[in-house]
Amino acid sequence: MIREKDWRVYTKRADFSAIAERLGISPVMARILVNRDMDTDEKREEYLFGTLNMIPDAGRMRGMDQAVSLLRKKIENGQKIRIISDYDVDGVTSNYVLYDGLKRLGADVSYDIPDRIRDGYGMNIRMVEEAYADSVDTLLTCDNGISAFAAIDRAKELGMTVVVTDHHQVQGELPAADVIVNPWQPLCEYPFKTICGVEVAYKLIRRLFEADGSPLEPTEYMEFVALGTVCDVMPVIGENRIIVREGMRIMPSTENPGLKALLSVNGLLDGRDITVYHLGFIIGPSINSEGRLASAKEAMDLLLTTDPLEAEERALAIKQLNDERKSATEAGVAAAISIIEQEGMWEKDKVFVIHVPGIHESLAGIVAGKIKERYYRPTIIFTDSAETPEILKGSARSIPDYNIFEALTSAADLLDHFGGHPMAAGGSVRRENVDLLRKRLNKEAALTEEQLVEKVYIDVPMPLCHASLALAEQIQQLEPFGTGNPRPLFADRGLQVEGLELTPSGKLLKLKVRDRNRNFFTIKSFSPEMLVNDIKMWSECDDCDKIVKYPQLDLIYRISVNEYNGDRSLEFWVEQYRKHEEQ
Repeated sequence: MIREKDWRVYTKRADFSAIAERLGISPVMARILVNRDMDTDEKREEYLFGTLNMIPDAGRMRGMDQAVSLLRKKIENGQKIRIISDYDVDGVTSNYVLYDGLKRLGADVSYDIPDRIRDGYGMNIRMVEEAYADSVDTLLTCDNGISAFAAIDRAKELGMTVVVTDHHQVQGELPAADVIVNPWQPLCEYPFKTICGVEVAYKLIRRLFEADGSPLEPTEYMEFVALGTVCDVMPVIGENRIIVREGMRIMPSTENPGLKALLSVNGLLDGRDITVYHLGFIIGPSINSEGRLASAKEAMDLLLTTDPLEAEERALAIKQLNDERKSATEAGVAAAISIIEQEGMWEKDKVFVIHVPGIHESLAGIVAGKIKERYYRPTIIFTDSAETPEILKGSARSIPDYNIFEALTSAADLLDHFGGHPMAAGGSVRRENVDLLRKRLNKEAALTEEQLVEKVYIDVPMPLCHASLALAEQIQQLEPFGTGNPRPLFADRGLQVEGLELTPSGKLLKLKVRDRNRNFFTIKSFSPEMLVNDIKMWSECDDCDKIVKYPQLDLIYRISVNEYNGDRSLEFWVEQYRKHEEQ
């Protein structure tokens, strides 16, 4: 299977020289800002110089002040409050922020987290009845609750108070909670909707401390909000970008022993900056592994640990579990690829709906994401349920032109339950309905062939020789990069490959190229296998050491600053490549 990508150059127009002069940046930087839809000076200045003070007032969120008033009364009266979260990173961090904050405010508070296998997503009737048996007066949800109709109805039957804090989109009617705080609910005037669950929780805690007359420092809990934002794949724009940037800045000096231990066992307290990659691919998956293969309560216990030695022991155990998850994920991806290739799904299906027996149900979302990246198809991975053989549980990941949540809504009659976002969702289906779901989604998918080709957008077609350390340093101002704020990409054509050098580990490739003016460059890649194989194929030689005539390549590349022993230098990285064809 060869998947082509559509290379496109941004064509947005503006007076780049004038913008550059006003902001004191290069015209290339000005063009990048315009490409990111920063079409006014106000937007551009907020993007470059935004601070926490620019984040909208939490009081604009519908239900916020009502929730604060209600919870303050519960605290004053000594009534028991129980927090119920989801089991992923956003859920665990939401739970931690609420629990720690309410404890500091003197609340009689406990927490619960659903078991991924036994309970599935969100608050359920069992958890409500257990809370009632424990004399809990008030249930406080975070990162869930907006679709917990049955559980909330049961709580109200028992005379309990329910406060929902959530960030998931509303499915029609609202549940019968006493208060709902969710930017997606009707009539909510909060201007920035795409925040994660922990940010809603953080805003509530900040508001409670303000009402108590002891406002929090602006960066308090910020490392946890940044972690939840990145791991829940929220767009890194607007206030999310400010929060992620500030959270990553303070994370190495976090005072939380559990998070500090998790950073330490993963080698992230060595003086280097924490990046979105570290949050999304190292720290986040470590916390997530508890919710996937064990109990998310173990991750919560880590964050609540005050003893540094105990924190280190817990962090090491979590890291080991995450390593096991990685191996199981690789096996799941291989199994899914085998099914796709054997059934020819790549040629006939626009939406992949795949039953992969044998993988742990908690890994379905990770496998779906990797299959989506490989084939650029909306993908739903179902696997067997440990408790109910007739029910399959699944997770979905999508592409920008396909709203997976809306698609599942249209096929709700085939599903036992579902929920999620436009780009990610989850749910369950009866075993006999899997093929019906696959046929329904593919029949109704209005995806064109063009939409099923991934677009790679080039900010500026720029010869390698025009890149500079000064430009790379300016680009650092645009960080953090992530969903909605992609890393700037450049392109050059007709580069003659002069040689390949693999590091001893085989994980880093140094590609030697020469441009048409006989300038020589080294461009690095952390994904060397496919590039090396393609160069061998285009050179008609299976042995790199014996290649006589290397091919010419067109490259999409990015630049960064390399720091070593106090020296700073310009670094090039391969993003995309193709064989150069004379035009």
